[in-house]
Amino acid sequence: MRFFIFFAVVSLFIASLQFAWISPYFYIGTVFFGILVLYGIFDLTQRHHALWRNYPIVGRARWLLEFVRPYLRQYLVESDTDGMPYNREQRSLVYRRAKNVVSVEPFGSHLNFDENRYEWLNHSVAAKQAEHKDLRVDVGGADCKVPYSASVFNISAMSFGALGAHAIEALNRGAAAGGFYHDTGEGAISPYHRMGGDLVWELGTGYFGCRAKDGGFDAEKFKDTAAFEAVKMIEIKLSQGAKPGHGGVLPGAKVTREIAQTRGIPEGVTCESPPFHRAFSTPIGLMEFIAQLRELSGGKPVGFKLCIGHRWEFLAMIKAMLETGIRPDFIVIDGAEGGTGAAPVEFQDHIGVPLREGIIFARNALMGAGLKDDIRIGASGKMISAFGLASSMAMGADWCNAGRGFMFALGCVQSLNCHTNRCPTGIATQDNLLQRGLVVDHKAVRVTNYHRNTIHALGEVVAAAGLSHPSELRPCHLYHRLSATEARPANEVYDFLARGVLLDDPDSTYLASSWASASAETFASA
Repeated sequence: MRFFIFFAVVSLFIASLQFAWISPYFYIGTVFFGILVLYGIFDLTQRHHALWRNYPIVGRARWLLEFVRPYLRQYLVESDTDGMPYNREQRSLVYRRAKNVVSVEPFGSHLNFDENRYEWLNHSVAAKQAEHKDLRVDVGGADCKVPYSASVFNISAMSFGALGAHAIEALNRGAAAGGFYHDTGEGAISPYHRMGGDLVWELGTGYFGCRAKDGGFDAEKFKDTAAFEAVKMIEIKLSQGAKPGHGGVLPGAKVTREIAQTRGIPEGVTCESPPFHRAFSTPIGLMEFIAQLRELSGGKPVGFKLCIGHRWEFLAMIKAMLETGIRPDFIVIDGAEGGTGAAPVEFQDHIGVPLREGIIFARNALMGAGLKDDIRIGASGKMISAFGLASSMAMGADWCNAGRGFMFALGCVQSLNCHTNRCPTGIATQDNLLQRGLVVDHKAVRVTNYHRNTIHALGEVVAAAGLSHPSELRPCHLYHRLSATEARPANEVYDFLARGVLLDDPDSTYLASSWASASAETFASA
């Protein structure tokens, strides 16, 4: 029985061969069944796939079914609230807002309000009339000479190389029209980032765009690039949510002339980004590097991005700020649920602190050290709706960034081909033929629409809570369900430290041991 299909195909091939003279259709059948016979013979003789060897021809059906499985599930099997990383309801919300069509839902919510971890924002009987205005936050501390007024919703870090030229250009044009910023990612500032949009220049461990020949930091190259008017802030990338503590390798075959010129690396040569920075090795060194970048950039806001890891390391940075008097202008917390083009499964699933816990910890560390008023907190990690923004800002964030949300606005269909260079919508690919499908002028408008409509929705959510700006949101506004019969405000679910408590009475806090282990001189635990 194992070879029944193979013998049946052989019989059909012989039959079609005998009757080929009767009709052209038999010629077609001869070719078709002949190809299948060749596949069957190959399957019987090859040594690498046991299933093909034992079940020639039909064994390949498993490969075909596995190939189409994600598409069948997404379009035919999953409900509106199933599916990961983003379900159909979430994707549809972005698509509608990007297309500037009505994004309301009929008949009622699809969510289970009694499910654990369900959350809601309490409204006020003194709700305000929503004002459809731009919502912004000022970034820049005492040492910053050129502060920046940032939108509370921006494009998260996605490099040229991970995304194609058309996608980067559309994002930047959309940001320019909408008045929000576009994070370059660690792949440096490409020609497609120079389309009028505000930029946050991200410096990763590869120092692309200001890279010395030995792979280290080149101050003069940095100074020249930072002088570009569109660069509004500089962000040092310590780690990213999807693969924290993991370096990167860009194979030489992918280092095209354009990418090489953008990143400042040799064309066709494999380039490694280590998991650590070479410009500094201690918390004090990080603060001194921040001060150096601020001076070289002419006083622009400088901060860093990280996915929270060991508590004592972040607290060591806090102690370094206190000891040196140098403060970053902002810190972006990247949640472990953040996305990337490719990452090891173990890193995506089990390394790094999720966004909610990361924001609360960073807020507590800064508040407990009396630094929260001097340093803004950005949040990045799986936020696409106004409620997602509001809940993060209630926990302590001053603004939010999104990557995959803006990819959906470009037309991403979550085909999960980001790492294959075969993105069907031309977004996460360097293939010029596939990129042709992404029409920059059209998609840039969708990027602007998505941002504007999400900001308008955020304004309505904030007004319903009786507030004028999302900066007024507090943990007490957000409720969290603990069980089917119990729900509490976030300030009763999570620990929120009082101002200065780490300086005055650290032993009374849950961070006591980590604070005692932290040293401004080293990232190691004392």
